[in-house]
Amino acid sequence: MSTEELPPRESMEFDVVIVGAGPSGLSAAIRLKQLNADLNVVVVEKGSEVGAHILSGAVIDPVGLDKLVPDWREDSDCPLKTQVKDDRFYWMTAGGAIKLPGFMMPPLMDNHHCYIGSLGNVCRWLARKAEALGVEIYPGFAAAEVLYDEAGNVKGIATGDMGIGRDGKPKDSFTRGMELLGKYTLFAEGARGSLTKQLIAKFALDSKSEPAKFGIGLKEVWQIDPAKHQKGMIQHSFGWPLDLKTGGGSFLYHYDDNLVAVGFVVHLNYDDPYLSPFDEFQRFKTHPSIRGTFEGAKRLAYGARAITEGGYQSVPKLSFPGGALIGCAAGFVNVPRIKGVHNAMGTGMLAAEHTAAALAADRANDELVDYENAWRSSSVGKDLFLVRNVKPLWSKFGTVLGVALGGIDMWCNTLFGGSLFGTQAHAKPDRATLDPAKSHAPKNYPKPDGKISFDKLSSVFLSNTNHEEDQPVHLKVTDMNLQKTSEHDVFAGPSNRYCPAGVYEWVEEGTGPRFQINAQNCVHCKTCDVKDPNGNITWVPPEGGGGPNYEAM
Repeated sequence: MSTEELPPRESMEFDVVIVGAGPSGLSAAIRLKQLNADLNVVVVEKGSEVGAHILSGAVIDPVGLDKLVPDWREDSDCPLKTQVKDDRFYWMTAGGAIKLPGFMMPPLMDNHHCYIGSLGNVCRWLARKAEALGVEIYPGFAAAEVLYDEAGNVKGIATGDMGIGRDGKPKDSFTRGMELLGKYTLFAEGARGSLTKQLIAKFALDSKSEPAKFGIGLKEVWQIDPAKHQKGMIQHSFGWPLDLKTGGGSFLYHYDDNLVAVGFVVHLNYDDPYLSPFDEFQRFKTHPSIRGTFEGAKRLAYGARAITEGGYQSVPKLSFPGGALIGCAAGFVNVPRIKGVHNAMGTGMLAAEHTAAALAADRANDELVDYENAWRSSSVGKDLFLVRNVKPLWSKFGTVLGVALGGIDMWCNTLFGGSLFGTQAHAKPDRATLDPAKSHAPKNYPKPDGKISFDKLSSVFLSNTNHEEDQPVHLKVTDMNLQKTSEHDVFAGPSNRYCPAGVYEWVEEGTGPRFQINAQNCVHCKTCDVKDPNGNITWVPPEGGGGPNYEAM
């Protein structure tokens, strides 16, 4: 059945359509209803439930919550219960961990006012707040298409069709997607959103910004021996197991009832095609200063997600005719603090305020220019401006000198309101940073022991990932011949290593290597969409509800 033969979609009209039930989307929805209870607001979410696709560290700066829900500390249902009490930072070597003195850290790096918890559970709680205000939330429906009016303005989105077979033909269970039409549409898809990519390209939103930059964050949640639990203690580190020119680091958070969140971030501008972020994470847990925490403990959950790292200079234009970008769809993570939730909520609320004002003035489907003009002077812009050079200095000068210069730059910005370095540029997109395989030697990562370190497939099992198998593969390879001649022959198949879920394999057959895509394993991290050296892989939403089902990440 061709597109022309498909039955027409049914449509529903709203004042505001929001794509994504993460912290930015839910904050926008709540703020809109706080400003005008009569507004008709809908949130569409591709996960099977709110929170199912949410993954963050998560040490949360409460500044966004304080503005959105001022009495959240008194709300017994709010899942944030553990405040940071002990804040540590380490330089790791292969055999030791050197604690950096607190006086060296710029004040903006202090975390003692922050809270530790599950961002997924925070989003579930925010969703209940939103629904109590009258917001409609539709989980399990992936926004698959941007809809435009005759003038080219965004007028809403269409959810994906359900019940399409792998051969592209409708099955007996076929159901047409819905059109959700809005006077304004806010895109809160998170890092590397599929529709956000299209909007950035269509409206040239990145024409005056630096290239977008990303990292991959991998996380596990463990239940540990109560005798080892230090509730409220958080630890960050950089150095081992990464080499000195590869950016990244770790986090270790003790919270709630004997829970520990452990994670590892690798900046995706690394150059070694043999590097495996997943295996570096597993190595990290075997460090002498870390291993003891997890001996005799139980691993409860695993997940991975791309993280926006470009910062202030990489944020694209946020407004376009008919809508705007909010949260990590545009990239508001504060890289040295490893925090983006407060800024995601901040941009969600800021966009909501300007959207509500436009609606009050009887406007519709035009550009929210005031939102674009306001963000840099807002708390979000000020937060990112202070740390704008940390990532480019790290990338340019390596871990030792780059981190030191970044620290000096943060002190200068904090104390004197200016930088010795101006505003540094990002060199190139992450897909363009890999060296040919001949420039590096293969890495022999230790075999997982099944107690502290694990393989990818057993880890994916803990993510509760599930996809309807008889559906089109949602990882689109534009040119399969290019994948063989370049990704395989020149770069030695890095997709097998940068993917944290075992999605990609090069299978040797009699006729030569074959690129195999195990789409059912995909945890929707979108690293492939960022790191493929030719930009040859595009992630699109699978059938709604598919993907990971994180319980408390």
